[in-house]
Amino acid sequence: MSENLLTLTIDGHEVKASPDSSIIQAYARSGNALTANVGCMGQGVCGSCRCMIRKEGDREVTTALACETKVEAGMQVSFIDYFIPEHIQYYDVSEVGDGWNWLDDTTKAFPEAQHCRHCGGCNRACPKGLEVEKGVAQVVSGDFGAASDTFDQCVMCNLCTLSCPEHIRPNHLGLFARRMKAARTLRPVDLMRRLQEIDSGKMTVTFEEEAV
Repeated sequence: MSENLLTLTIDGHEVKASPDSSIIQAYARSGNALTANVGCMGQGVCGSCRCMIRKEGDREVTTALACETKVEAGMQVSFIDYFIPEHIQYYDVSEVGDGWNWLDDTTKAFPEAQHCRHCGGCNRACPKGLEVEKGVAQVVSGDFGAASDTFDQCVMCNLCTLSCPEHIRPNHLGLFARRMKAARTLRPVDLMRRLQEIDSGKMTVTFEEEAV
């Protein structure tokens, strides 16, 4: 079994792992403490295990999610710690109105989005392969429906934010578009009916008492 193990470096630690292991699994099984970047351990849905990778023989450093990236021999991995952005956008979706002023609302909350350089850095950084730059352009042009679809699989890992020279925070811009669309979209009919049944008493909902 040991003959089939691969050797790689994770955060400066030499790690041996089976070829079918993800980076996060290899690090955990090596005995190193996972005090951060634990993530979802394989589902790729939270984006917290973002990392930089350099494969053996390659000069290029790429970004990825450690939970869904398989190990390779000679691979060098560095986890990217949580970071606080230089600025945070504040907006109230309940004040977006009927939609006629959404372009003004976007400019007010994300003024930097107008200055996209179209460098493609956000596309290369996205571990989900989303057309991030296209999504930014869609929001700026007011096409919130298309932008919502573009960012639908976004896991908010912030790698596109780290790569943007204009500090646009594309993933948060995409979340803004999705929220704006949801604020003016009809709710699912099945959900509305179920809520009506609960309100009328036709259906009862019971909750388990918490253990003291």
